[in-house]
Amino acid sequence: MGPYTYLVIRIDGDYALLQRTDLPDEEPLLVARALLPEETGEGTRLLWENLVYTILP
Repeated sequence: MGPYTYLVIRIDGDYALLQRTDLPDEEPLLVARALLPEETGEGTRLLWENLVYTILP
């Protein structure tokens, strides 16, 4: 499973919409913000690996 990179395209309350960077035509993924690093904002690039999201530089 993974690793996959995502781009946060929108934050909507307690949820964020993530778009996989390698599959731009795929439907965005809705993820609870509680699962994301606290510093996550719109435009943040994330790495998902071993069921954990981390912010990419």
